[in-house]
Amino acid sequence: MLDLVADLVGIESPSSNREATAACAAAVLDAGKDLLGEPGEAVVVDGTTHVRWRFGSAGNQPGGVLLIGHLDTVWPMGTLARWPFTVSQQDDRATGPGSFDMKAGLVQMLYALRSLDSLDGITVLITADEEIGSITSRQLIEQEAAGKDAALVLEPGVGEALKTARKGVSVYEVGVVGRAAHAGLEPEKGANATIELAHQVLRLSAVARPELGTTVTPTVATSGTTTNTVPAAARLHVDVRALTVAEQERVDVEIRATTPTVDGAEVRIGGGINRPPLPATASAALLDRANRVAESLGLPRLEGVEVGGGSDGNFTAGAGVPTLDGLGAVGGNAHGEGEFIVPSKMPERTALLAGLIESLRTNPL
Repeated sequence: MLDLVADLVGIESPSSNREATAACAAAVLDAGKDLLGEPGEAVVVDGTTHVRWRFGSAGNQPGGVLLIGHLDTVWPMGTLARWPFTVSQQDDRATGPGSFDMKAGLVQMLYALRSLDSLDGITVLITADEEIGSITSRQLIEQEAAGKDAALVLEPGVGEALKTARKGVSVYEVGVVGRAAHAGLEPEKGANATIELAHQVLRLSAVARPELGTTVTPTVATSGTTTNTVPAAARLHVDVRALTVAEQERVDVEIRATTPTVDGAEVRIGGGINRPPLPATASAALLDRANRVAESLGLPRLEGVEVGGGSDGNFTAGAGVPTLDGLGAVGGNAHGEGEFIVPSKMPERTALLAGLIESLRTNPL
């Protein structure tokens, strides 16, 4: 299993690089064919290559189990040159870009399926743009989820806990159009886009409701061209997380209800709601089933936690499918330098997943 993790981590796959993600998709398809004895298919949507298997009756009739993961990472090409995949048996750690989020989870998925006597009714979907909002894969996810008995998401867990609730995610881009002028000779003739952007940052930050779990976070900002010119343009990205659809919709209305503060400036709002929340109610029955499987295997009881990050599980839950997330690797520091997995936990998590799939396949919720 670690050898396959090393192989996949060794194929860098940043979300925005279609050639790189396609190469990783090809490697996943090769590994799956070797382990499962059945070829999967590359599903190309707007130039981005996703991976799918439909076993037996899957795709031909309602029901069945959807396994979902992603092969793209947040790490740019060239990261491996300074941070190669390494394993420390002494520390029980393996590290490398994308190992925890979530290539080890993909390996556990394939080995869990390999251990089953029958794969009938199981669908596997591995996407290649999850880290940038599932732009090309959302429709594919929702199509594959439709009518399924359950969706199991191979994102990494939180410690050994599973992810039973996720906030909804909205992403906005605020564009400011000002008017250029010489900063020294006649700045009064300009409309300063940077000043307008500053007003927008403060206004948007005030839309948050921390007491309700709603965050509104201005992130990347750019403005201006030269140091002696009144900026004629500025741009801001805004990240929003909320526990309920109602909060997502409230924030959306308030973000769009903007008026410029600087005379002569114009504000344009792009983007919107990206992922619906994954509520705890969507996971409750599956967490109970997973704990029964864990007990049968002699594994510790599983806890469920709520997290702020989104995943493709938000889409399956939004489609009304019972969804359990965080079934992937045990480790830590997702998206951070030195992300790692705990190799000794991989067989346990693989056995848990296999048992849960078999339980749901033979005795649906």
